[in-house]
Amino acid sequence: MQSRNDHLHEKLRRVLLSPEEALTLEVRGAINAAVLVPLYRHDGRLHTVFTKRHNDLRRHPGEISFPGGRYDEGEADLRATALREANEEIGLPGDAVDIVGALQPTPTIATGYAVYPFVGLIEPGRSWTPSANEVAEVLELPLDTLLAGYARRRLLRRGVPIRTDTYVVGDHLIWGATARILADLFDRIGPLLNSGGSRRAVSPSRSAR
Repeated sequence: MQSRNDHLHEKLRRVLLSPEEALTLEVRGAINAAVLVPLYRHDGRLHTVFTKRHNDLRRHPGEISFPGGRYDEGEADLRATALREANEEIGLPGDAVDIVGALQPTPTIATGYAVYPFVGLIEPGRSWTPSANEVAEVLELPLDTLLAGYARRRLLRRGVPIRTDTYVVGDHLIWGATARILADLFDRIGPLLNSGGSRRAVSPSRSAR
């Protein structure tokens, strides 16, 4: 995998935080968690991979997020957490991921997590094995299409109206912590997108999941 992605690996490494640097950053949240932001290039466009949760789950039903979860005692670090969760949630083995960097950690106010995102290159065309208990669907979406679907929108959450950063592709809505992670990703890698090389910074939302 590395040989096919060497050029992209080096470009990403220059604009992302190093995993070691990210691990030293503190963020509000009582529970440490990590997500994997898988990236691959297909037909000249960068794509990423999300999970869509089952609608009958008690926490975040039907929401779209990167594969991830809470840190387990005894794991080497939060990178190991991200890789384990990606394997458990979508069947992506750790040895199929080339961790190239990290993004700014972000809190989730409603659930009290401190989420550390790690960016990893994978090969395109993978077959997924979604967790039957948790994942309803695995979504592979082009980054330029996600960016085109950005807007600040009014959402109703727990009966309370909020205005927050969102990304919409078709009938898929991404908001909250996942939207903030995407905003940081776009701010850093904008020139790498197949959109004429323009860089568009999207301010992270202050509303959490």
